[in-house]
Amino acid sequence: MSATTSTRPAPPAGPVSPARPAPRQDRKKKSRHVYNLIGVVAFVVMAFPVYWLVISALRPNHEIRSYDQTLWPSSITLDNFQRAIDQPNFGTAIQSSLIICVTAVLGAMVLSTIAAFAIGRFHFTGRKAFMITLLVIQLLPPTAMLIPIYIQLNGLGALNEYWGVIIIYLVSALPFATWMIRGFVINIPKELEESAMVDGCSRMGAFWRVIFPLLAPGLAAASIFSLINAWNEYLLAYVVLQDNDKYTLNVWLMNFTTSRGVDYGALMAASTLIALPVVVFFMLVQKKMASGLTSGAVKG
Repeated sequence: MSATTSTRPAPPAGPVSPARPAPRQDRKKKSRHVYNLIGVVAFVVMAFPVYWLVISALRPNHEIRSYDQTLWPSSITLDNFQRAIDQPNFGTAIQSSLIICVTAVLGAMVLSTIAAFAIGRFHFTGRKAFMITLLVIQLLPPTAMLIPIYIQLNGLGALNEYWGVIIIYLVSALPFATWMIRGFVINIPKELEESAMVDGCSRMGAFWRVIFPLLAPGLAAASIFSLINAWNEYLLAYVVLQDNDKYTLNVWLMNFTTSRGVDYGALMAASTLIALPVVVFFMLVQKKMASGLTSGAVKG
């Protein structure tokens, strides 16, 4: 029996047209370009005031007061920074800001970490009411309660004292910091803590050795938020502190506004110097903020 072989017709010769991209991919590319453009515009809008602050600090005073402003100064000078540093009480203002802000931030981080751990790990009576209370308190700005705060501090003898301002800043930072750190606490697996307790750690030992290191991103973010609020606050410090040698840096900036006018060059230079510590602190902790919460904690 003979086997028969079937032959297929050869495809027609000619150029093969390239495959066209799917319309969906074109739409994705267009939307990506639109989002990138929106991001660039938002970045320029947010960064321009900072750029103008630094450039104004480097401009000569006569150019700052000129009606013809340019994006880049015709000449750069450091005299504005020198006048800002030579202003009276500059050193004491730095000391006051550091004492108040560092103490308030550290105290807020300790208390908010304890409160966040209690809310995230334990179920107790009034837990939901306590969480709602934190949100309500966060909605109330401290400046809206300025008169009651002043009366209470006056009754405690805290006016014109560092610890009076520290209490205000600490309490103001607690609600948001507690909520933020709580989000990190509830995302940490309970098995890590239980495994440490099985290996012989107490609950407090398991917290310090296992839970606390994993809270570093949350603590970094909350501390930056608290530091920025405390470092940039003006009204409450101005009301509570009354001596020139106890003024914080933001209150100290009033020295550049006199009856003869405003020294804009020195004011911009001083504002630039004031912003530097927060920027440096952010650069130091940004890796903790960007790192994963439990990266490397659980294998497999």
